[in-house]
Amino acid sequence: MRLIFMGTPDFSCHALQALVDAGHDIACVYSQPPRPAGRGQDLRKSPVHVLAERLGIEVRTPASLKGADEQQAFAALKADAAVVVAYGLLLPKPVLEAPRHGCFNIHASLLPRWRGAAPIQRAIMAGDAESGVTIMRMEEGLDTGPMLTVGRLPITAETTASSLHDALASLGARLIVEALKTPDAPGAPQPADGVTYARKIDKAEARIDFSKTAIDVHNHIHGLSPFPGAWFTFKGQRIKLLKVAVSEVSGSPGTTVDDRLTIACASGSIQVVELQREGKGVMSRDDFLRGTAIAAGTELV
Repeated sequence: MRLIFMGTPDFSCHALQALVDAGHDIACVYSQPPRPAGRGQDLRKSPVHVLAERLGIEVRTPASLKGADEQQAFAALKADAAVVVAYGLLLPKPVLEAPRHGCFNIHASLLPRWRGAAPIQRAIMAGDAESGVTIMRMEEGLDTGPMLTVGRLPITAETTASSLHDALASLGARLIVEALKTPDAPGAPQPADGVTYARKIDKAEARIDFSKTAIDVHNHIHGLSPFPGAWFTFKGQRIKLLKVAVSEVSGSPGTTVDDRLTIACASGSIQVVELQREGKGVMSRDDFLRGTAIAAGTELV
């Protein structure tokens, strides 16, 4: 089919490449405009923008799709369908209705749970046992359209936002290729029960609260790994925890119970596996402790 692809971050690149590999004609790619990034604040194209240019596909980066001119330009592409993956702009009704078969969205959750901006992180932080991808036919509501297909993946004690992101991106890419084989399928309405919203991650919620249970602290850390990274401070330096394990050892919350960086919580404790010092790279607990000794009984805040 002749498709319009709309996406911005790395997550979206898997689907764009899969659609190209499946033989679809990508008439145009829409992505967020280049943004200032890095120390020099130079304008940087999105990952989807970079991939599309490498594939020789036209890229458009409008700041909005609300204007009549942008909507007419979209309709003039005469697409069979549009595929939307973490694009970053709401699609007005004229845009949704322009493609012959409509617009399809790859959403990284088991809808209607975790509609919205940060479904991957929120699923882990909430302690969900599974996550997945929903392919839905888009309508004007926020992630409310009928579901065409659903794929599920378990969330384990080792799952982080990074590992789940990569697994769901690959799963979504496979599912959208299959869904487009029957583009006029009506899909199933989303259940009225079980609706939750995955609000955008705020950096202010990244500080670790050791007064919570070890399981809650574990889920908080893994849900924010690697970005923005859950953290505590030690001697005035911020330290991000990226991977941890839960232990039954108890102690005063926020205090190390040994010299191996096992930190007590309200119930149980967490054992650090991977961490990152401010301004440094990711390292194992053992590598960190070779250069920074933290004795048992140290209070971390």
